[in-house]
Amino acid sequence: MKRSRLGALDVTSIGLGSAPLGGLFAPVSDADAEATIARAWSAGVRFFDTAPLYGFGLAERRLGGFLRQQKRDTYAISTKVGRLLRAPDDGAAEDEHYKGTPRERPVFDFSHDGVMRSVEESLERLGLDRVDVLLVHDPDDHYDEAVAGAFRALQRLRSEGTVKAIGAGMNQSEMLVRFAEVVPVDCFLLAGRYTLLDQGALETLFPLCQARNIGILLGGIYNSGILANPRTGAKFNYQDADAALVARALELDELCRRHGTELKAAALQFCMAHPAVTVAVLGARNAAEVADNIAMSERAVPAAFWQELRARKLVDARAPLPGGT
Repeated sequence: MKRSRLGALDVTSIGLGSAPLGGLFAPVSDADAEATIARAWSAGVRFFDTAPLYGFGLAERRLGGFLRQQKRDTYAISTKVGRLLRAPDDGAAEDEHYKGTPRERPVFDFSHDGVMRSVEESLERLGLDRVDVLLVHDPDDHYDEAVAGAFRALQRLRSEGTVKAIGAGMNQSEMLVRFAEVVPVDCFLLAGRYTLLDQGALETLFPLCQARNIGILLGGIYNSGILANPRTGAKFNYQDADAALVARALELDELCRRHGTELKAAALQFCMAHPAVTVAVLGARNAAEVADNIAMSERAVPAAFWQELRARKLVDARAPLPGGT
C-alpha cells in the first residue's frame, strides 16, 4: 500500500476509521469489530483513527484490543480530545447516532487539564502506552478554549515527545483555517468537506495546508453514505439527505455506470488525487466493507469519466482529477 509522510510519521495512504465500530447508526458485535480491524491489517492498512466519542469508548477499546497484539512501531494511531466520558446521574437514553454503547456519555472539556485527563483515559481504554496523533475534536463552539487550553496541552505533549503530531478534527474547514493561522499544527482531520458533493476545502484550507506542510486526514469521503448508496433516505453529514443532494448523487452514479465504473471508486479516487490529502480515512463496520473500500481504491475509473465530470462542471474547476485529467 502506498505510504505518505505525516510530519515525523510514515503512514499508509488509506486508514481505518473506527466510528462504525462504535455502533454508528447500528450496533456492531465484538466479533465483527475484530474481524473488521483484522481485515484492514491484512490488507496493509497501518493507520487507525479513533476517538472517545465513537461509541462512547467502545471503538477505542475494540481498536486497542487488536493493536495491542501488534508490534507498536509498525502502525500509527490517532485519537481525539475535547470530550470526557462520564456516567450520567440517571439512566442514559439511547443515543441518536451510536447504538449498543456503554452507559457513559461525552461531556465537552477543552481545558488544558481536561485534555490531559482525556489522554490518560484514552490510553487506558486502548491499553497502549502512547498514541501518535492527537486531534482536538469538534471545537466548533469552543474556539477560544481550544486555543488557550487544548492546543496548549497538545503542544506540551508534542514537545515532550509523548505524541508526534497534533491538530484538530472537524466537519468544517473554516475554523481549521483559523487554527492553522495561530497554532503550529501538523495535520487536520477534515470530514465530509472534500468529496464529490462538497469541495469547500479548496477555497482556503487546502492551499494554506500545502503552503505550511500541514497534512490532511480526509474522512467522510462518502458523505455519511450518500456516495456509497445514493437513494431517498441516504445520509449526508450524518442526517437524511435532502432531495437536491440525492438527485445530484444519482446523477453522479448514472455517469459512473455509463462509463463502466462505480460511484464509490470515483468518490474515493477523486479525494485521493488532491496533493493536500495525506490519508484517506475510511470507516467500516465489517470485513466485507474493508475489502470493498480497498477494492474501490484500485478499481479502474476511465479517463473519459473524469473528462465528462469536468466538462459537465459537476466538480469545482480547481479540483485536481486522477491522472491529471
